[in-house]
This record gives sequence, C-alpha cells and structure tokens, in this order.
Amino acid sequence: MTTLVAPTLADVRAAQQRIAPHLAPTPLHRYSALDEFLGCTTYVKHENYHPVGAFKVRGGVNLACSLSDAEKSRGLISASTGNHGQSVAFGARLAGTRAFVVVPRGANAGKVAAIRGFGAEVIFHGEKFDDAFAHAEQLALQQGLRFVHAANEPHLIAGVGTATLEILETQPAIDTLIVPVGLGSGACGAAIVAKAINPAIRVIAVQAAASPAVYESWRSGRIESRPNLTFAEGLATGRAAELTLSILRAHLDDFVLVDDDEIARGMLGWIEYAHTLAESAAGAVLAAAQRLRDSLRGRTVALMLSGGNTSLAHLRQALAVPPQA
Repeated sequence: MTTLVAPTLADVRAAQQRIAPHLAPTPLHRYSALDEFLGCTTYVKHENYHPVGAFKVRGGVNLACSLSDAEKSRGLISASTGNHGQSVAFGARLAGTRAFVVVPRGANAGKVAAIRGFGAEVIFHGEKFDDAFAHAEQLALQQGLRFVHAANEPHLIAGVGTATLEILETQPAIDTLIVPVGLGSGACGAAIVAKAINPAIRVIAVQAAASPAVYESWRSGRIESRPNLTFAEGLATGRAAELTLSILRAHLDDFVLVDDDEIARGMLGWIEYAHTLAESAAGAVLAAAQRLRDSLRGRTVALMLSGGNTSLAHLRQALAVPPQA
C-alpha cells in the first residue's frame, strides 16, 4: 500500500497556481448583523460562489491538473453525497477523462443533476455514503479505474487548502478559523495552511453529533466507526479516514459537535445575518460559532461557508425546526 504523505504549505501554494486559470478566488465578506450576533469580528469565506457551489471543486481541479496520462486513460471513480462528486466530475471534464460517481439512494437531487451536468456517470448504490464508498472501491478494482478517495488524497487536501490561503492573504489579522468536517479534507487543508502561516491561529472543526465518527477518532487517536444518522449530507460519514485523521490530530485546536436542530438553525442564520443560502455543512459552522460565542468574544474569526448546495427539502426541514428557547 502506498504511504500517504500530508501536503505542506508549499503544496497548497502549488495548487493555488494550478487552480488559478480555472477558478476565481471567492469573496471574504463582513456582515454587521453577524458581528453583533456572535459578538466578535467575523469574516465569511463564500465558497458557495464557486461554479459547483462548494469548496470541494478546488481539490477536484488540483487533482485533475496533476493526473498522469495513464490515470487519464483509465478514468476516475469516486463515492460522494454530492459536493465531492461534483468536484471529481468538474475536474475530470477539465482533464478530458471519464468519471463515475457512486451516490447513495436518496442523494440530493440537485447535486446529482449537477454531477451529470459536468459529464460524469452517476451510479446509485446503498442507503448511506459508506455503502456507496464500498461499491465504488469494488468497481475501481473490477474496471481498473483510478479511485478518488474523498479524504486520503493529498492533491484534494492541498487544493481545498487554497481557500484558507486566500483568507489569510486577504485578512492576515484572522486569529480563529471554524471549518466543517465530513471526512475532513477541508479542515485539514485549513489547518495545514493556518498553522504554517501563523501557529497562533486557532483552528476549530465542527461535525454533526448524529454522525460523530471523525470527532470520536480525533479524541481516541484511532480510526473509529459510529452511526451515521445526520441529515447534513456534507457531514455524513460513519468512519474516519487515515490521512485526514492524522492531520487533524497534529494541527487541530478544538473539535465540537452540534446536533441536527442546531445545524438547521445555522442554515437559517446564514439567511438572516448574511442574506446567503448555505447548505447544512455550513449551517454547522454557524451553529458552532454560536455555541462558542463566549470564547470568541473580541477575536477575529473566519467562518468557512463551505457551500450553498442545499435542497428545497432540507430548507423546508430547517424552517420547520422550532426556534431556540
């Protein structure tokens, strides 16, 4: 088995150069209502402005620009609940290679349509991400495809790390960064960049309490499996991954869990305080900031609004959640 090596800041800077011809930097905005709500100076990194509506595309483009001719001739396959699949499809189209994305039955229809729109073939399998993942691995072996792991891929981590590089290039006064965790590629990229540029920056991750595998693995120091029950598809995983766990263990300052109702309220909070549509993973980020409000007071905080690819069903679900008492 190939030893996986964590990317460095130099790798992220190289990824930034690869990505630049294909993706524009996303905005970093301030909102006075959000500052007042959280009691701190808050910057929002709008990854929902990407052509696929989420941060993952950065990794897909970096991977695509790094593929060998042999890998391109084989084609790509991956498993996804939506955003990662879009990034693989987007990158494959850029590289001129075929792509297959295995998604669980009941996956976000809008994200599935977008994956197809970028030219990938969608394969439905299983009820959860973990079922789709196992099937994608099996198909990769059977058909000789290049399997693209959503976490154990240094090029993906380096690619998504460019979002944090943009944040700190734009606003070097940031002293706290809050990022969501599914399998952890985004949080890893953020932590690698932040700690290399300024070790004093606090990097805080957030995961759904209903799908806490990575959180529990971070605490224990070993790969853990846990029930995967959250509605937040970008956070829905039942087992941690080796590379991302090792990076999170090395660089993360804190890790919090929020429940699904908090995530839903966070989605609505983005609409109320920043007038922007956010998917559930980004809702978790705002929920974590609200939970940590006392400790954030007086700090300069960047919130990773990881994507805006919510569905009408999820938005209706969020609107049905009772306000916090």
